[in-house]
Amino acid sequence: MLANPVVISVTVMIVLCLFKLNVIVALIVAAIAGGIVANIPIGETMQILIGGMGGNSETALNYILLGALAASIHKTGVATILTQTLSQKMKGTGKTLVFIIAFVSIFSQNLIPVHIAFIPILIPPLIMVMNKLKIDRRAVACALTFGLKAPYVALPVGYGLIFHNIIRDEMTASGLTVGDGVVWRVMWIPGLAMVVGLLVAVLFTYKSPREYKFLEETGGNGDYKASNETNGDTVIRNDEKVEVVKLNKDHIFSLIGAVAALVMQLTMGSLALGAILGLLIMLVGGAIKWNSIDDLVKSGIGMMGFIAFVMLVASGYGQVIRATGGVETLVDSVSGIIGGNQFIAATVMIGLGLLITMGIGTSFGTIPIIAAIYVPLAAAIGFSPMATILLIGSAAALGDAGSPASDSTLGPTAGLNVDGQHEHIWDTCVPTFIHYNIPIIIFGIIGAIIL
Repeated sequence: MLANPVVISVTVMIVLCLFKLNVIVALIVAAIAGGIVANIPIGETMQILIGGMGGNSETALNYILLGALAASIHKTGVATILTQTLSQKMKGTGKTLVFIIAFVSIFSQNLIPVHIAFIPILIPPLIMVMNKLKIDRRAVACALTFGLKAPYVALPVGYGLIFHNIIRDEMTASGLTVGDGVVWRVMWIPGLAMVVGLLVAVLFTYKSPREYKFLEETGGNGDYKASNETNGDTVIRNDEKVEVVKLNKDHIFSLIGAVAALVMQLTMGSLALGAILGLLIMLVGGAIKWNSIDDLVKSGIGMMGFIAFVMLVASGYGQVIRATGGVETLVDSVSGIIGGNQFIAATVMIGLGLLITMGIGTSFGTIPIIAAIYVPLAAAIGFSPMATILLIGSAAALGDAGSPASDSTLGPTAGLNVDGQHEHIWDTCVPTFIHYNIPIIIFGIIGAIIL
């Protein structure tokens, strides 16, 4: 089994990713390695890889257009109004603030799909509030990661629609046809696991007050002083007056465009059409200008383009994996070792997904890789189609929380470390790994056995 082309290829990919090689390059090298072991000429392997990239073309287009919509919404400043209101008027306990941050973060994945772009706007102005309330920033990191991840895991809207459609399409490509609107019926299980993880993190693990030094004491980066004083229509920040953004016509059309995009997604099932409609409404309403569309699309490509290319190459990689013929051999070997024990099988399958996603840093790019292996393996061991969906979805979702290379951890760290008092690995990656990956593993295994 160790000489199996699939095992060798996946191992090469994981190792290269863990050594910080670019994910796209790692996937290509791993595909070539798998092809060599399977005695497929390198030229033919590349043809299979390139030919298979079309399998995720819709996903790549969705990412680019959603990125353009996010850039447009961000440009109008509508998100700034929300964050300024929160930073100026928020009162209550530290736990309340953390839960509000989690709630607001959820909308960055569906209603106003700006992804991590809201974090630099929302979090830095709240740092001093957090310090005064002695909030443990590890709880805030967990709240932000929850908002960035749980919606796409559980809800077929915005980024979640992309995630669920990839699961559907890759399972179909691997021989198990899945209908529209089926994936969400089981993906609420890992979503519920994340809710449990958030509650444990905020109410128990990080409930104790934690002291942070003020910027003057730490000699931070000087972006923010110890307090921000509100004075009429300006905010005094670092001895400079920053204008407070007030609601205007552009913001209203931006919100209408975002809601229209959401409605289009829900009614037509097309994220691309939703993004186009949202952009069109914002353009007609004057929220964005005709001569700025070029720059907004470029911003969208800059924001989401890399992930889109990862998805394209990952789809081609999945085709190479299937073409090696090693999947069938691997399935026979693993099912023979496991002997039909679904508990062991579910544990091994979810664990493999964790390794792959931790290495790549994207749940979305993991699905084409694991679906090619999991679909036939799950069928051989006797898992139902719904259990197979849960195994693939849970395994793919695992590493996004906790991975040092994931934007679900990089984004929160960037916002919380403005004064140099929040460490990426120990204050973001480890807490989110513990509070989200462990519950998802438990819920995923139990759910797969029950289903």
